Amino acid sequence: MRFIETWTPATLVATRDLTPSVREFLIKPDQFEATAYPVGSHINVSVTIDGLPETRSYSLVGEASPQGFRIAVRRTDDSRGGSRYMWSLQPGARLDITRPASLLAVDWTRDNYCLIAGGIGITPILGAAQALARRGADVTLHYAVRSRSEAAYLGDLAAMLGDRLVLHVSEEGSRLDLDALFASLPRGTLALFCGPMRMLDVARHAWIGAGHPLPDLRYETFGSSGTLPTETFRVRLKDSAVELEIPRERSMLDVLNASGFEVISDCKRGECGLCAIDVVDVDGEIDHRDVFFSDHQKQANQKICACVSRARGTITVDTLLRADGV
Repeated sequence: MRFIETWTPATLVATRDLTPSVREFLIKPDQFEATAYPVGSHINVSVTIDGLPETRSYSLVGEASPQGFRIAVRRTDDSRGGSRYMWSLQPGARLDITRPASLLAVDWTRDNYCLIAGGIGITPILGAAQALARRGADVTLHYAVRSRSEAAYLGDLAAMLGDRLVLHVSEEGSRLDLDALFASLPRGTLALFCGPMRMLDVARHAWIGAGHPLPDLRYETFGSSGTLPTETFRVRLKDSAVELEIPRERSMLDVLNASGFEVISDCKRGECGLCAIDVVDVDGEIDHRDVFFSDHQKQANQKICACVSRARGTITVDTLLRADGV
């Protein structure tokens, strides 16, 4: 497995509000060593949603600090409960977290770097900007937000990057045009992206349309975003009378496993595809929130990543493993 979860107890040291909807959390493990972690690293945090234990993944903000790990959580109504729980915590709260892990590989030998962040996607991008600026790299950061008041870390980024920071504010009419941006980049540019799923889909199509190799677009994901609102849906099990409700605050993976229909998994972020299960029928619409399947595979609706993807209505799946072990 690529993600080996080693859990450790930690303390919430401090919080601060970066914007009206984004709060930063400083978390220090009991056994803490301020060693460097890769750009794009995240930690998993054990949370409690409606009295049940759940896990949420959050990107680490910035490079390693002797003070602890920093994460930033956006409070949103369209959430599965993790942000509400995190925002309810006060300094001194005890938490269980995992060690940092990352899949965002950065080639530090490139001549040009383009960073793109959409909203709370700035969290892993900030560390990349710091590392590249420290190396004296040719880097530009495009930061897209709905309003200027929602732009977390804007002051830090402006001081660090100067005119290499380009802010795109939708309500001010300066939306980010990814087609134009990628067409303007020299060949060999490495792009690092983090943003909502819709924005990532646009970015991948624009990147390929501009003639850049797809491996040169690297991205960090957050599986809470999709094309449909997060809502309750139902899952039927093939060749059985079992029908499960997937509430908005829980994943299909968690509900299936808790009900005895074990689905193996690894990343729980829609990246590795290990938890993909067969889709037999769709009475509604699937919201594929993974980055594992291609556009064609998603359109075919033959498989679904149970860790992050959701649906509207009812879908019938085949987990191959029955609760009675048959």
